[in-house]
Amino acid sequence: MEGKLISAIILIGGDYDKKLLEKCLASLSWADEIIKVETNKIPGSFSEWRNYGAQKATGDWLFYVDSDEEVTEELRNEIEIEKTNYVAYTISRRNFIFDKEFKYGGQRPDYVKRLFLKSKFRGWRGELHEEPSFDGKMGHLDTPLIHHKNIDLSQMVVKTNEWSEIEAKLMYEAGHPGMNFFRFFSAGAREFWLRMIKQTAFLDGREGIIYALYQVYSRLISYAKLWEKQLSTIRT
Repeated sequence: MEGKLISAIILIGGDYDKKLLEKCLASLSWADEIIKVETNKIPGSFSEWRNYGAQKATGDWLFYVDSDEEVTEELRNEIEIEKTNYVAYTISRRNFIFDKEFKYGGQRPDYVKRLFLKSKFRGWRGELHEEPSFDGKMGHLDTPLIHHKNIDLSQMVVKTNEWSEIEAKLMYEAGHPGMNFFRFFSAGAREFWLRMIKQTAFLDGREGIIYALYQVYSRLISYAKLWEKQLSTIRT
């Protein structure tokens, strides 16, 4: 194809890891264009940041990568094959958390929608769990991305505090039923059953158990903030 083919769009948060970003950039040196979106310098949501990157891109294909992800040679080769049947592709991820690859607890397979034909791409929507819109069929690439979730528990607490604010706001605006003891209990029980039983997080060892229990905690924080918003409305 003539001109630029692949535009790699990298989202870089304010708390990014410099070494991981360097790995990410090195693994994308083959791309025709690299666009860095520094989220701490541009107000907005994940959807707005991703759409900003798409607006800046001049390539035929948009390839979204986070700063803590790495593209292997095998994935590069698969991406560079000319695409004819699909206008978008999902890619699985190998997730490394606490310096260990997680294979359970919902961490594998972990499919993300990241590769799009720009002429058929309509943009991202959603404030927290953003979703892409495009015209055409979606396919799947066989080779995974490497995701180094280089984060400790203290950093996880900070991120949970940020994300739970958005999640609680969205639930509140959607008219979620009033929180009570039963709803708190069932929310925690459902998350525990999903992570620990259905997704067998314990098979990843103590790291998997700790991470699964943290997901339960994170879910309850979101519901606690929802309760707080509901209570504030009642009092006013």
